Amino acid sequence: MDEFIRTLIETGILAGLGLAGALVFRSSFRWKWLVAALVLNLAYQALLTRGFWLIPDPLTGADWNWSGKLAAILGTLAVMALPAFGWKRWGMTFDQGPRWGGAIVMFAGLALLFSGLAISGADGKPDSLETIAFQWTMPGLDEELFYRGTLLLALNEAFRSKSNLAGAPIGYGGLLTSVLFGLTHALSYKAGIVDFDLMTFAITGVPSLLLLWLRERTGSLLLPVLAHNVANGAFTLF
Repeated sequence: MDEFIRTLIETGILAGLGLAGALVFRSSFRWKWLVAALVLNLAYQALLTRGFWLIPDPLTGADWNWSGKLAAILGTLAVMALPAFGWKRWGMTFDQGPRWGGAIVMFAGLALLFSGLAISGADGKPDSLETIAFQWTMPGLDEELFYRGTLLLALNEAFRSKSNLAGAPIGYGGLLTSVLFGLTHALSYKAGIVDFDLMTFAITGVPSLLLLWLRERTGSLLLPVLAHNVANGAFTLF
């Protein structure tokens, strides 16, 4: 129940920010797509947490939430398979577009940054093979397909006005995906107490803006997925 309430709070914040944006971007706002984004987030969180932790983990003995991540990935792919937009609109393409050079530079910078952070924070304790396998695959696949894939498309359709930011078309909807990404990591609820960790929000929300830039610059989820997994996986190697 705590996880369900946390998700409702998180989704409520997204709804409030969306309605605030609707007042600013009246001419380009489409409310049905904001509702779709809210429904997508509720469904995604339900899959990720195995029914808000009510469904037992079928992979007994696992240290990580493989089953929830896999369920969320399959659910996201099911939405992407709907014929209304096509795979490329969701970012499911290897085509990096004509401006991929700057994106490669950004990707390399992120990889170096997180590798450096991993080395500086090394504890000398080797991670298990399961941890290494999980961190190099699941976070990027699951979270990028949702936050920079289905959720981004829904919120970009809700707020169609965009500005060019260093060669990438970024809109209010895109910014909301990064806010929600930070919230889902920083917001917690337990026994009637809501907790928000500003530092966690910053260290997840800010990198998600860079992943958003990669996605919008290239039109593809490929580099965001790779960058995300490097960011998580680098800490398992040192």
